[in-house]
Amino acid sequence: MRLTKLTWLLVAIVTIIYTTTLIIVRVQNPRHIQAEYYQHWRSAYIIKQSSQRAFVNTSNQRNSPVALSEGQGYGLYITALAGQRGWAKSRDFDQLLNYYLAHRDYVGPHQQTATYLMKWRQYQKDGRWVSDANSATDGDLFIARALDQAATVWPQRAVYYRKLERHLTNDILAYEYNPQTRALTVGDWATSKSKYYRLMRTSDVAPTFFDQFYQLSHDQRWQTVKKGMLAHLADLSQQHRTGLVPDFAWVTATGAKPVKPWTVAGKNDGNYSYNACRVPMMLAASKDPQAQKTLNRMMKFFSHRYYVTAGYTLAGKQLNHHQSSSFSAPIFYAVSLNRNNGYDNLFDSQKFIFSKPLPKNNYYDATLTTIAAMKGMN
Repeated sequence: MRLTKLTWLLVAIVTIIYTTTLIIVRVQNPRHIQAEYYQHWRSAYIIKQSSQRAFVNTSNQRNSPVALSEGQGYGLYITALAGQRGWAKSRDFDQLLNYYLAHRDYVGPHQQTATYLMKWRQYQKDGRWVSDANSATDGDLFIARALDQAATVWPQRAVYYRKLERHLTNDILAYEYNPQTRALTVGDWATSKSKYYRLMRTSDVAPTFFDQFYQLSHDQRWQTVKKGMLAHLADLSQQHRTGLVPDFAWVTATGAKPVKPWTVAGKNDGNYSYNACRVPMMLAASKDPQAQKTLNRMMKFFSHRYYVTAGYTLAGKQLNHHQSSSFSAPIFYAVSLNRNNGYDNLFDSQKFIFSKPLPKNNYYDATLTTIAAMKGMN
């Protein structure tokens, strides 16, 4: 029997009411959704390699797992946040930590010098678990930040965690920092002899992380990194009315410009895409005026969209017509921490990410949504 137009209209209205009610109930019960999302994320993406080691599976296939330093950093950070709420124990954190420690990178002409940076990728090859050399700065930053968080959550392990954090942050400055540009490089492979020495990943601009690393070490270079990278990000943001920044940029001591397509990873290297989408999350908690100004410019652009889609050119043209939690979760996180700044409508429009189950086969969407739940729903 064919449904009449009136029947379809009633079905649509009921569906909208149900979905809206579900979102409201979820957002008004943050502890419930935080616990639910953490447990679902852990079940879907944590793989135990042994009784002592575990890693975050960043592939969409559990039978063909891939570990990334980025994913391991997120996993450690999420686990520390869960521990703060009593949902994870130090042994859960230590299993992820032990995996990181077993996959540290080596530098030098003959890969002879051990570091506390993590090798950027591991996977199965010919029946063996192998590692690709070189580090990725975004992963190392989150590992260090997670150690800082864990030292507070589990004080009985604080001495050990702080020691590792110092080693790691020292090596970030030793091997992932360009003093000429006052910015972190994208990894230890981007040495002074590389054409990528001046390449900056915009989502590595993490002012609150840099503040915490400075408080731990009193190394003035962290303040230099913070000021330099925020200045580069502000420069990029001011180049377009949208305030948007690219995934990657070339930086000098005094300026920055977006890279061309296919410079690093793909055609959207110079657009607001799957790296830059994290920038609102990385700036959200900072009280630095320059960080706030850059964040506000971006957020006001999003607040004027009918709906936020998965990527934009820096001029504001949509790269896709679909929505993605990888883009919406960082925006929800940012607006949650920065209300009454002229873009509060984003709180309502972006909380759709909590109206559906956490995806089991999309690590990036699921991970950024879990972080948004843990940090943006307090």
